[in-house]
Amino acid sequence: MSSSTAKKVLVVSGKRKTAIAKATVKPGTGRIRVNNVPVEIYEPEVARLKILEPLINAGKEAWKNLDINVKVEGGGFMGQAEAARMAIARALVKWTRSTHIKSAFLKLDRTLISGDPRRKEPKKFGGPGARARDQKSYR
Repeated sequence: MSSSTAKKVLVVSGKRKTAIAKATVKPGTGRIRVNNVPVEIYEPEVARLKILEPLINAGKEAWKNLDINVKVEGGGFMGQAEAARMAIARALVKWTRSTHIKSAFLKLDRTLISGDPRRKEPKKFGGPGARARDQKSYR
């Protein structure tokens, strides 16, 4: 099969806390699906708006001739939404090879491209959590 007849497919990932998203990009008609649900009817609405953020603000027309299918697992609904938006943004930058789009994403929100390195601190002895300690009583 020659390179001209081969369909171009790109797979990019995004992570947020424990949520991992894999975005598959291929030429198409502008359909975007998250876990096989069209992004237009994705619930809850807060998560949908978060996912659409890179498409509305910086990606403007770059995605109109692409089909993006995002598979997300792990984490909560907001972590999944942020992982999906990161995967979409990274996919658009990689597909278009545009420094203009990349700089627009970085200006909009740096976590769209680079991610957030924060993780949960491990629990220590002497208390219920990482920093909280059991109360001390003198009487």
